[in-house]
Amino acid sequence: MTAPVSAPVPGVILGGSGYVAGEVLRLLAGHGAIRPAAVISESQAGEPVEAVFPHLSGCFPDLRMTGREDLRALFAGWSGEKAAIFCAAPHGAAAGLLDAVLAEAEGAGVVPSAVDLSADFRFASAEAYQKVYGHAHGAPERLAAFTCAVPEHRAETPRGHVAHPGCFTTSVLLAVVPLLRSGLIEPRVSVVATTGSTGAGRSLSAGTHHPARRSNLYAYNPLQHRHAPEMKALAAAASGVEAEIHFIPQSGPHARGIYATIQARLVQPVTAADVRAALQDAYAGSPFVRVFAEPPRLQDIVGTNRCHLGAAVEGDHLAVFSTLDNLVKGAAGGGVQWMNRLLGFDETTGLMQGGIGWV
Repeated sequence: MTAPVSAPVPGVILGGSGYVAGEVLRLLAGHGAIRPAAVISESQAGEPVEAVFPHLSGCFPDLRMTGREDLRALFAGWSGEKAAIFCAAPHGAAAGLLDAVLAEAEGAGVVPSAVDLSADFRFASAEAYQKVYGHAHGAPERLAAFTCAVPEHRAETPRGHVAHPGCFTTSVLLAVVPLLRSGLIEPRVSVVATTGSTGAGRSLSAGTHHPARRSNLYAYNPLQHRHAPEMKALAAAASGVEAEIHFIPQSGPHARGIYATIQARLVQPVTAADVRAALQDAYAGSPFVRVFAEPPRLQDIVGTNRCHLGAAVEGDHLAVFSTLDNLVKGAAGGGVQWMNRLLGFDETTGLMQGGIGWV
């Protein structure tokens, strides 16, 4: 059941100066049931939120970035209350930070619900994490308290906290999990997915510098990308099928959005209409996933929490197209969607904005 909304639940955003944190704030500005109470950023402490994110001018006129040390006083004043904690810190730093913040909140008598938007709680074991990321996990004792999945693949709301899959992984899981579950495809999948420059974060690098990406398109880490093991593990957990997933990411010349083309071999002869019907059935109760007769278009989903799917068939060969906004459905929006469920709010609260349309 949906809980009645009274006073808004206070929200804490960790790693508060990056693109994903900015998107969490943009969505919470129109949410109503969660109010940003603290935005934690050591590098920007003391700065007005609207100075760090000028596009949010007028949304949070009295809110400033703060350091970690300010949370203790806030938590003391929230004893006995719920708190929503969004972690948008970089992977490797997120686990230890989130562990410390949760311990502090629990010690103050606060009832925290956390959604991690980094990669630190996406694997079920510290060993699996270390194998992919090359360093020890920052809070292995917390792993059991986190569930990692896209909301559409978990009918029951998890107990504890949630790790939201990354943007590439979300786009692939939404396309392939129903097809693996239903046995429509062989468990060997190839993915080529193009992402915008915001997926690399706010810090300038050779891969995000505008002259390097403008009018350009190139693959990077082909068949070696760290998100491929996450795709495999989470697809198996959601579908019950162990599948090979061969992943080639590409950098595109746009700022926002992922366009993924997923190819697989059909187990038996079906039409593209049959595949689309299977996807529509799988997401019949999902407000943020839509299936189209024609291949979806990237610009239609920019700024939204939606994923658009399409499919084409030639003989026994299937192509599925999946597009979403990497900062929204692939990160902040999926995180707010999960937080709505953890707190007992309607899943769509604060997330029904239309697309930007012309970017």
